[in-house]
Amino acid sequence: MEGFMSSPYGMIIIYVLIFAAMYFFLIRPNSKKRKAEEEMKKSITIGDDVTTIGGIIGKVVAVKDDEDAFIIETGPDRIKMKIKKWGISSVDNKKPVDPKAEKKAKKEKAE
Repeated sequence: MEGFMSSPYGMIIIYVLIFAAMYFFLIRPNSKKRKAEEEMKKSITIGDDVTTIGGIIGKVVAVKDDEDAFIIETGPDRIKMKIKKWGISSVDNKKPVDPKAEKKAKKEKAE
């Protein structure tokens, strides 16, 4: 093993393996998470309950695509606020997808 480590090709292989491990454990999961967040923000529609990064909870009453923002309504006073899309943390009222219904829909689509 000592001969392998002392050769220049051995060191290059070690660096490649370290970079590959970093990619699979750090970079790839982060990019998957970012894509999922972008999809969540694109799928927000009027009537959805959302939570902002700052903890404000409200219902979307308008979507401003030209400004890349939402107008949300909060509290019993119906106060309206304009929130940028990047400020949305989560969508609270989306129903979880039923795996059986999803499989059935894919099967029907394939036929």
